[in-house]
Amino acid sequence: MMPRRLFIAGATGAVGRTLLPLADARHLAVVPHVRPKSASTLQHPARAVLELSDPGLAAAMQGCTTVVQLIGTMKKRFGSGDTYESSDVGTTRLLVEAAKQAGVDHLVLLSAALTGLGLGAYSKAKQRAEALVRDSGLPFTILRPSSFSDRADTPRLVSLVGEYMPEAIRNITLEQLAKTILHVAVERAPLGATLEGSTLWPVVRTATAR
Repeated sequence: MMPRRLFIAGATGAVGRTLLPLADARHLAVVPHVRPKSASTLQHPARAVLELSDPGLAAAMQGCTTVVQLIGTMKKRFGSGDTYESSDVGTTRLLVEAAKQAGVDHLVLLSAALTGLGLGAYSKAKQRAEALVRDSGLPFTILRPSSFSDRADTPRLVSLVGEYMPEAIRNITLEQLAKTILHVAVERAPLGATLEGSTLWPVVRTATAR
């Protein structure tokens, strides 16, 4: 397998901001994507500054083996113009098209737990994004974590209780999630898999045991 080089879409989001320092600490080759209006928030020597709708997106991916799609939105951002269709589905469509042009051989999509049930507008948008990836013809891995957050200050008792929660709904920290995404991207495995609950947590444990 050729050395991996990761194009990170959503590098300025919560997961991306956690993932990038971990990748740099491991001396992994990454190309963090940032929109022009957010360029001042991310200083990285390999960053790609452009809109995903720009015709130069495929060129920005040249030499990358992997696209990591971390972009998504929440209802509280709708007032600024975001929608599930534009942020979750539309960006995935643009990334898939560019990845195929650039010769990328792995697409990693951050989705959400219980997406398969299609309950509500959020889950239905995630379903459409997943379908774009599955139907792309590109080798892929989809991750469906439950809620995630920075829980470094969580009381120890609460953390212990969380460890015994059912895997389908167990909270995952941002660091655990970022390490798992990096592990999947670097190992290029498992391919064609949708990791959720009992299939996700063994990968989390492997990724965080480093």
